[in-house]
Amino acid sequence: MPESSSTPPSPPDTGDTAERQVSVQADRVSATTLLGERRLLRIAHNGEEYVLRITRNEKLILTK
Repeated sequence: MPESSSTPPSPPDTGDTAERQVSVQADRVSATTLLGERRLLRIAHNGEEYVLRITRNEKLILTK
């Protein structure tokens, strides 16, 4: 089934605010390293929030 162009609802906030280090080699990092077991990661950049998520089809989507 193709992905919908509409913005999906935000998942509930799990309160998971644990800090962790991420290893970056040669300007490359794996999605698994960034996301761990999660399917969604919120990224703060220049006062804006972005969401990086893995779709049902295992594709990465970055939205504002």
